[in-house]
Amino acid sequence: MRILHLITGLETGGAETALQRLLAGMDSRYENRVVSLIPPGFVGRRISEMGTPVAHLGMHRGLPSPAALGRLVAMIRDFQPSLIQTWLYHADLLGLSAARLAGLVAGGKVRKIPVAWNLRCSYMDFSQYPRTTAWTVKVCAALSRFPAVVVANSEAAVTHHRGLGYRAKRYEVIANGFDTAHFKPQPGAVGRLREKLGIPEGHALAGMVARFDPMKDFPTLLTALARTPNLSLALCGQGLDSDNLTLARWLNQAGVADRVHLLGHRADVVDLLAGLDIYVSSSRGESFPNVVAEAMACGVLPVVTDVGASAEVVGETGRVVHPGDSGALADVLGALMLMPSGERRALGLAARARVEAKYSQKAFVTRYERLYDEFSTAG
Repeated sequence: MRILHLITGLETGGAETALQRLLAGMDSRYENRVVSLIPPGFVGRRISEMGTPVAHLGMHRGLPSPAALGRLVAMIRDFQPSLIQTWLYHADLLGLSAARLAGLVAGGKVRKIPVAWNLRCSYMDFSQYPRTTAWTVKVCAALSRFPAVVVANSEAAVTHHRGLGYRAKRYEVIANGFDTAHFKPQPGAVGRLREKLGIPEGHALAGMVARFDPMKDFPTLLTALARTPNLSLALCGQGLDSDNLTLARWLNQAGVADRVHLLGHRADVVDLLAGLDIYVSSSRGESFPNVVAEAMACGVLPVVTDVGASAEVVGETGRVVHPGDSGALADVLGALMLMPSGERRALGLAARARVEAKYSQKAFVTRYERLYDEFSTAG
């Protein structure tokens, strides 16, 4: 069975990582190809190294391109996929359009190529993004009855998009899955990371792995940190480095620059997660937070905001606060710092057991394969 995956970009992110994990686990009876709207980055290279062909349409963020649509139509006609799986809004819209054009044959008849959309968020403040993003979502809502199926990684994502006007003929909720043989506790990781970062004696170390994005709500996190003495924070991800002048200004305004370690993009995320005392997510909008579950799998106690499936993911093994409430976040972090380290470790191990039981990579891949098999005779 041939499947063409179309995604907005292939830098590091939740959707990109989910696609990589899906491709890594799929059976050999599936022939996958990946097309990125913009030139691929870190995850794109990882997928190529796995042996899956990766191409791109040469687009630029925020700029529509009729030429790119033509290139995609040509790729579809060449590959003849049984199904087109799209990831993220811009890819959803372009993929649906290209599938219809690629299906045109002589005499004006249309060979229908099934398209599966993929929803990966449960809330977006469109005022924080280019106007083209809001426009794209509105058009997708108007066209949402045309895809064969709309996949989401949480019920919260389905509910949110219904509120935006999505009227899909079919929804499938497939939770993200994780390789707990890769994401696991590492003896000595805490000491190594503390020594590397120079964490003072008596300080706990919290961390957050994310891209620099308005939805991650770093101002609330830094305000909470300012109210929590003896807590250091490691920030890791694209844009979380010393070159980010906006972030530097926020650190100085909050008075926490001396307690925050900006690590930028890193390939050794497992080592970082395993070395934390607490994982914290201050997001205003998530659907299913990959890195929260990854930290849990590494045996780290999570603190999350009540967005998307976050509370469901952590269950009783973590702490949940309302988004944007820096006071509540500070109170929870302060209480966890006073908790004996043995109790924190016990909760972290319970968090790992929860990921193993509910969010295995095998179950994630199997659900997608079963869905794809329904379209195996198309094309």
